[in-house]
Amino acid sequence: MGYAIKNQKLLCLDADHFHPTEGIADKLSSALMYVPEILLHVSRGVRWDSDHVVTLDDALQSIAAELVRNKLLARTHIGLDFFDASINRIAAWTIGTRNTLKALLMALLEPAALRDAEKSGDYTTRLALMEKSKRLPWGAVWDAYCESQSVPAGSDWLTEVRQYETAVLSKRI
Repeated sequence: MGYAIKNQKLLCLDADHFHPTEGIADKLSSALMYVPEILLHVSRGVRWDSDHVVTLDDALQSIAAELVRNKLLARTHIGLDFFDASINRIAAWTIGTRNTLKALLMALLEPAALRDAEKSGDYTTRLALMEKSKRLPWGAVWDAYCESQSVPAGSDWLTEVRQYETAVLSKRI
């Protein structure tokens, strides 16, 4: 971190290589006070290892919320990791990418009043709006987005993965 700050280089923060009780979401705003941009290595830690398929968990949602609430997306490069030898690589890529996009969508759908309450120091309103935003129908927005991009919503994409496994991957053995 010191080298990145001193030389104004892109700082890389790895989501699952901190203490288990730490998260990188808490570090983003403060680190970006000192470096021009950040690279995030987003993965999911599993026991002693990380670099597993990204799930839509609290840590990912916190990262997305921090980036959106503080308008840090333009200064952030998000890299995902999909290493999990126990599942299909294409499915791992699809699941991890979709989960990251869903987390960003959820953050982008938060009411603007939430950010206004944060800035004004009205933490009671902020907390109330954070809790209210958990009920927002982001799933319906996600499905509409998928339809607008001509990609399957829900888990319908699994059919295409299974077809690829049969047509291509099975021949690699």
